[in-house]
Amino acid sequence: MANPDRLTALDTTFLHLEDHSTAHMHVASVMVFAGSAPTHAEFVDHVESRLHLVPRYRQRLAYVPLDQGRPVWTDDPHFNPYYHIRHTALPKPADDAALKQLAGRLFSQRLDRSKPLWEIWLVQNMSGGRFALVAKTHHALVDGISGVDITTVLFDTAPEPAPTPGPPVPWTAKPLPGSAKLLGEALRERATVPGEMTRGVRALLRAPRKAVSQVVGGLTSIGATTLAGINAPAPDSPFNVDIGPHRRYTFLDADLDRFKAIKDSLGGTLNDVVLASVTLTLGRYLRDQGVDTDGLELKAMVPVSVRADSQRGALGNQVAAMWAPLPVGIENPAECLQQIARAMEDLKNSGQAVGAQVLTNLAGFAPPTILSQAARLQARQRFFNLVVTNVPGPQFPLYVLGRRLQVLYPVVPLARRQALGIAVMSYDGHLGFGLLGDYDALPDLERIATDLDWAIASLSRAAGLEPAAKRSPASSATPHRAARRARSGGPSANGRSASKRAGASS
Repeated sequence: MANPDRLTALDTTFLHLEDHSTAHMHVASVMVFAGSAPTHAEFVDHVESRLHLVPRYRQRLAYVPLDQGRPVWTDDPHFNPYYHIRHTALPKPADDAALKQLAGRLFSQRLDRSKPLWEIWLVQNMSGGRFALVAKTHHALVDGISGVDITTVLFDTAPEPAPTPGPPVPWTAKPLPGSAKLLGEALRERATVPGEMTRGVRALLRAPRKAVSQVVGGLTSIGATTLAGINAPAPDSPFNVDIGPHRRYTFLDADLDRFKAIKDSLGGTLNDVVLASVTLTLGRYLRDQGVDTDGLELKAMVPVSVRADSQRGALGNQVAAMWAPLPVGIENPAECLQQIARAMEDLKNSGQAVGAQVLTNLAGFAPPTILSQAARLQARQRFFNLVVTNVPGPQFPLYVLGRRLQVLYPVVPLARRQALGIAVMSYDGHLGFGLLGDYDALPDLERIATDLDWAIASLSRAAGLEPAAKRSPASSATPHRAARRARSGGPSANGRSASKRAGASS
C-alpha cells in the first residue's frame, strides 16, 4: 500500500524547481483587517488551537536516501509555533506602500525545508486603524484552490463564533523514521506499482472497449496539451529574463460586481474579463517600453483545478494548466475580451486541461531522478510568458479573533526566467490582484499596477458602465497614444509619469 504521507510527483516537482535556482515555490497572501491587531501571543494561541484541523502544518519533509523515492511528511518533534507565527510593525506612515515593501522582502526569502513549510507574519499598527497578515505556504504542501479551504480553518464566519472543538488527545510528535525505514518503504512501494499495472491489464481484458476509449481520449488530450506549447512557443518578452532571489510586490483591489457587469455586457466569462484586463495592461506597458505589439500574442499559463468537490479542503496539488493567449496588440477593450473569450472556449473544447492532468498522473510512475531532470526542463520551457491564476474565494465576511478581513491579495511564485506573476482571488465582493515581480527585472512594477487600473476602467467604459466625463483629459496623453485611443476607443493615460511620455509636458 502506498504511503499517504508521500509527496505526489507534482508536489515533488515544486521542490525540484527550487533546486540550484533563484525561484521560491511558495504561494502566499496579504490580508488586511479592520481594527487593532491582537497581541502576538493571542494570535499564536488562536492558530495553535486549530492546528489539529490541519496536521500537515506540524510536519516536515523526510528525504529518502540515495534519491530512491519521493520525500514523505513526518511529524516535527521540534515544532515551535513561535518560529512559524511571527510579528512585526511597519515604519511610518505604515500605509499600503510600506506593506507592499515588507511583503516583497518576505516573499524574497525561501522557506526552510528542515521545518514545516509555512509562515504567518502578524503586521501590527497599520494606518487607518488596520493590521495585516502575510502568509506563506510552500507549493508542495498546498495549491491555490485547497489553500482557500485550509485558510478558512483559521478564520471564523462570525465576529463571535462558537468555540472550536479541541483535539481528542493532545498532539504528540511521532518518532522520526530512520534512513533504513525510509529507503525500505520507498523500494517496497516501487515494487507494488507493477501489481497495480497488472490489475489495470485485467481491467482492460474485462472491459476492453471502455478502457481503450479512455486511453484514446487521454492520448488525444495529451496531444492537445503538447502541441499547444510546441507548435506555438511563447514569444520573447521583457518578462522572460534571468531572475534573482529578490522580489517586488504590489496589489490592487477591484469590485467583483464591476467585472460581472462587464461580462454581462460584453460577453465571455468572469475569468475571460480578468484575462482581458491583464492583456490590456501588459500591452500598454510593453508599448511604453518601446516594444512593438502589433500582432504580438503573449501566452499565459492558467492553472485549472481538477480537484473534485468531495476533495476540497484536502492538502496536496491537483491542478492542471491551460496555455491561454494574451493578444497584447489589440487595444480595443471589447475586441480584446471577445477574442480571449473565443480562444478560451476553443481551449476548453480541445482537452488541454485534461491532457495536462493525464501527464501529471503519469509522472507518478517516474523515479525521483527523472522528476528532478523534468523539473529543470520545465524551468527552461518556452511554453508561456507568465502565470495568471484566478482563484475563487469565499463570498462572505471572514474574521480572526473578531476582526473582519477587509481585502485579500494572493501571490503566485515566479519560475526561472519569468519575472512577473499575476494572481487574482475573489473575496466578499472584491477581486484582489497581487503582482509579484523580480526586483531587478521589473523595477517599475507599480507602473504595471497603474496600467491594470487603467485597463479595468477601459473595459468598464466599453461596457457602458462609466460616463465619458470620467475620462482623463486628452491633453494629458501623448500624440501617438491619443491616436491609438482614437482607433481603439480606449481612454487616455491616467496617472502616468511624465518622464515616460515622449514629448509630453507635465
